Amino acid sequence: ICCRYWFITYQHFTDVLGLPCIENLVCSADETPEPIATTITGNIPSWIKGNFLRNGPGKFEIGRSSFNHWFDGMALMHQFHIEDGKVTYMSRFLNSDCYKENLEHNRIMVSEFGTIAMPDPCKNFFQRFLSRFELPKPSDNANVSFVQYKGDYYVSTETNFMHKIDPQTLETKEKVDWSKFVAVNGATAHPHVDPDGTTYNMGNSYTRKGAFYNIIMVPSKKVNPNDTLEGATVVCSIPSEDKSKPSYYHSFAMSENYVVFIEQPIKMDLLKIVTSKLRGKGINEGVYWDPKRNTVFHVINKHTGKLSLIKYYAKPLSTFHQINCYEENGFLIIDMCCSDDGQAINNYLIQNLKKSGNALDEVYNTVCRVFPRRFVLPLNMDSHTPCGQNLNTRLNNTATAIKTDKNKVFCTHEDLHGDDLHEFGGLEFPHINYSMCNSCPYRYFYGCGFRHLVGDSLIKMDLQGKQIKVWKHAGMYPSEPIFVSSPGAVEEDDGAILSVVITPNQDKSTFLLVLDAKTFEELGRAEVPINIPYGFHGTFQNRH
Repeated sequence: ICCRYWFITYQHFTDVLGLPCIENLVCSADETPEPIATTITGNIPSWIKGNFLRNGPGKFEIGRSSFNHWFDGMALMHQFHIEDGKVTYMSRFLNSDCYKENLEHNRIMVSEFGTIAMPDPCKNFFQRFLSRFELPKPSDNANVSFVQYKGDYYVSTETNFMHKIDPQTLETKEKVDWSKFVAVNGATAHPHVDPDGTTYNMGNSYTRKGAFYNIIMVPSKKVNPNDTLEGATVVCSIPSEDKSKPSYYHSFAMSENYVVFIEQPIKMDLLKIVTSKLRGKGINEGVYWDPKRNTVFHVINKHTGKLSLIKYYAKPLSTFHQINCYEENGFLIIDMCCSDDGQAINNYLIQNLKKSGNALDEVYNTVCRVFPRRFVLPLNMDSHTPCGQNLNTRLNNTATAIKTDKNKVFCTHEDLHGDDLHEFGGLEFPHINYSMCNSCPYRYFYGCGFRHLVGDSLIKMDLQGKQIKVWKHAGMYPSEPIFVSSPGAVEEDDGAILSVVITPNQDKSTFLLVLDAKTFEELGRAEVPINIPYGFHGTFQNRH
């Protein structure tokens, strides 16, 4: 017998050692459908009144079958109700079709991003064989975020399904299918909202002519009380550079007059995805990083739907979340969290998150760090614009934009941080004072430091001087920071930061953390006497 050993070498981006095990962050939890009291330490400002809503995976096993990827867990919604300095907590599983079907059969019945649903063992061999040739049906397991359309709250993922939610009770009210309103096969979980309530999103469509990226507009008002996405329209369709392998995207950028789509070299092999069930592989195996391709910024006038003829290129990069985007003196400024490698999405297998010791360090060190960067795109170009020189004439800015050919500009970024951010593992899950600063010049943003596979610190960045303030405590893993503006606030950072802090190695000591957004000092916390898994995204429903 001849044995051959294959040694796979992975690129190392850091050399961190001794990371604590965090496997309890991906343990299944029970729902808490009735509000329970929390224990307050310090002071929760009395002016904060509303519901802090969070979403994320909360159930990782169904019967004897387990999900493979962190993104696959069944959606568990959380509500922290804050009023008069007191906080109650409740949670509910999203009553999605896939959740009900999985529970009914006591096994995984619907394929998710990294988990393929295996044929029903009760079927005969021929039926099981034929079922492998079925296309994977899109999941309605909306476990990524809470979003708003026309004043209603929905939970969303990246398929064509959302669910309308009652934010007071977390009850699942209505399943909504994007494809019933516009010709798309899905939509992001990160829409943008204009001051008048008009909402923009993006979704793909797949036609005989290839894959298209679509900018979607949803009107701000309902015509009828039961309206959901009625009136939604496709503003612009952008053809994929590779017809059968479109780019994966998690979000997009938007300024006052433009939508910016970042076509990054994280690619989706549609043939592999549609044959995933036949091959017994997860959808995630059809998503791959292609560093031979540059990144392309597509700029669309959101009022006319016209796609700019100018294509802005940058070196290969990966971005999941943008920070802000605004226009200033003929330039489009795009701030976003970027990495120089796009393979991280496949590192978040549950087996990796449950590792410890050297094996855990190895997973972390082979994930590229994410840092905030600024790109500056010149909007006013014509045939007389010279090639070969930097068109970014803004003062005190190191980003470049060089015209290389007709309608082609190559851009390099400015780092929106100092060297000290490396100590905290970069920054992700960015958030700003959205109501005051989205699409406008701004000074501050907030995010999680990632000196672990999940956020393990909270960071405030002051763009004047690129100075940071940090909240960090050993063994504590804070969620995405949400900014809540104080009543009548004039200054950009006059408010509070809300974050749910998980303590995987300390039983039943999860807490809601409230920081003074200006000083970044802790004001108070509300301890919840149960264990909560680490989630993804959330929002604050102001009840003033």
